Formats: sequence, structure tokens, C-alpha cells
Amino acid sequence: MARVVLVTGVSRYLGCRLAGRLAADPRVDRVIGVDTSPPDRADLDLLGRTEFVRADIRNPLIAKVIRQAAVDTVVHASVTATPHRVGGRTPMKELNVIGTMQLLAACGKSDTVRRLVVKSTTAVYGSSPRDPAVFSEEMAAKRLPGSGYAKDAVEVEGYVRGFSRRRPDVAVTTLRFANFVGPYIDTPLTRYFQLPVVPTPLGYDPRLQLVHETDAIETLRLAATSDRPGTFNVAGDGVMLLSQAIRRAGKVALPVPAPAVSFVGRAIRRSGVVDFSPEQMQFLTFGRVVCTERLRDDFGYEPAYDTPGAFDTLLAGRPVSKVISPVLVASAERRLGRLLRVPVAGEPDGWRPDADGEVRHG
Repeated sequence: MARVVLVTGVSRYLGCRLAGRLAADPRVDRVIGVDTSPPDRADLDLLGRTEFVRADIRNPLIAKVIRQAAVDTVVHASVTATPHRVGGRTPMKELNVIGTMQLLAACGKSDTVRRLVVKSTTAVYGSSPRDPAVFSEEMAAKRLPGSGYAKDAVEVEGYVRGFSRRRPDVAVTTLRFANFVGPYIDTPLTRYFQLPVVPTPLGYDPRLQLVHETDAIETLRLAATSDRPGTFNVAGDGVMLLSQAIRRAGKVALPVPAPAVSFVGRAIRRSGVVDFSPEQMQFLTFGRVVCTERLRDDFGYEPAYDTPGAFDTLLAGRPVSKVISPVLVASAERRLGRLLRVPVAGEPDGWRPDADGEVRHG
């Protein structure tokens, strides 16, 4: 059982809630939360007895924090996919890659660290037309990500594997999460489905696989409190087509020809509404599905939400205004059914079209 846990990225959504869950566990003696900025006032109650340390993991001084607190478990949850929150793509890469290198160096010098948990992403598999139907953990990307968060994650995992070889006495767990959704978490994908008109690549309907925010936090908690070494895909069962998700959200799809996809993505990114990156556009073109058998059998966790269920909580938990009203759709279906003289679900008994096509009660 973990005694002293250090959580990076504690001022962000997942890191804050994970630290709070760990702090609520009486078996954990101390929880130390590290980030470059303090948590929001609204999140302070969630942190409980977590001790916040304002520190930059890119600075070698992180080793002093680990040494003085005699940390035995490190949860690296600060790898980020949203450059606007850290000042741009260059600072994002420095935080993701250089920060990970410094943190691993600090763990490598520590005599007390015995467990390392790293939050990664299924984006390391990339998205391309040559992808297999389902990725398992031992597979590699058919086309390596060339930029952004996905490329950072590939480099981070490379450094983590090197650390594991140098310190075989440390239990290392790498969790590759699918895209996060839920009633509260804010990500580029959740903002994408809040657009009034949703741009989609013309001629493509990718398969999406999602993970609910509570499943993500619970997986991180389990990895932090017990030795579950290895690399695991974390996602809800099942898939959704992009077109199904858009219809479910009551939105209107705007098919965009392939040559204009990059232009539209840049325009939306400049607007500040959604931070579209090239790898995210690839994902929305080709999709990505992973196998979670190892998560259930070896890690020992069954997600509470499947992909459609997780997506439904996104729609229920925030004001995702529907452009197409379900009431209007149902009304149109009834009118069409009457015109075609086809029974429609929910139509009162005894209503039928007469010879003139008028619907009368009889």
C-alpha cells in the first residue's frame, strides 16, 4: 500500500480529483500535489488533506521534494494535450517531455520510490488508413505521430521504458487512456461536440472509443495504491461512429472536403473555441479502437461506463444545445409514417389514414 504519494498536475481536472481520492484513503499517510500554479478555489475542498507544492517538474529541484518527503509512489498525471493552458505548443512540449525527463531522473536517484504511474494516451497508436481494426498494447503505430500531444506521449513512453530498465525494483504502470468524456471534464473533444455545427471530413465516418472521467480517476487510483505493473489500454467497451455521436448530440454535421480540413481546423483553433491539433484531425478522420482485455484480466478493472454510456453523460451533464430537437424529429417521423401509411411507434391506437390520405380516428 502506498504511504507517501506525489501527484503531478494536481491543479488540473484529473490530477486534482485523483489527489482528493487518495487523500480520503486512511491507509495513505501523505499526498503531495505538485503543479506550476495553485488549484482553483473551487477545487480546494476536493483536495482534502493534500499538501500542495508549487513546483515545476522541469526544474531539478523536484528531486528535493521527493527526497525530503520520502515519496514511495509517484503518479505522473501532468502530461497535457491542451497547449493553450500552458502558454502554447512549445511550453507544452517542454512540460510534457523535459518535465518527464526531470521527474524520472529524480525518481531514479531516490532510494524510497517503489512505484511509478504514468498517464499516457491511446494517441501513441496514431490514426491512419493503414491501422488495424483494434490496437493491442504490444502493437506500434502504423504511422508515428509527427507533432503535438501524440508525439510527446510517444517520447514520454520511451523515457519511461528506459527508466524501467534502469530501475527494475520500481513497479511501473503506464495507462493509455482513450479520449476523456464526462459531465464535467473539459477537453478538445467535449468542446468539439458543443459546436453548433460540427465539421467532419467528407467521406469518412470514424469509429470513436471513449473513457468516462470517473473510470479514468479510479484506474489511476488503483494503480497508485497497489502494484499493477505493465502497459494497459483504458477505454469503455463498444464504439460509436462519429455520425452517430453527432446525431445523438442533436447537432448538424458539416462535411468538409479533405483539402480544406486543415484550413477549417486552424480557423477553429484561432477562434479559441476548440484547440484542434493535426493529430486530432487525423483521429476525427480515421478513428481509433483499442483492446481492453489486458485491463480487465491483468489489471483487474472493468470500466463502469461503455463508450455510448460515457458519451451520454457528456450530453446530460452540460448544456450541449441541440440544433435538431428530438421532438421535431419524432414529429417528422410520425408525419412521414402517416404519409406512407406505416405504423409509427407511439401513435395512439385507432388512428389510420383514410382513402384520401387524411388521418382519422376510427
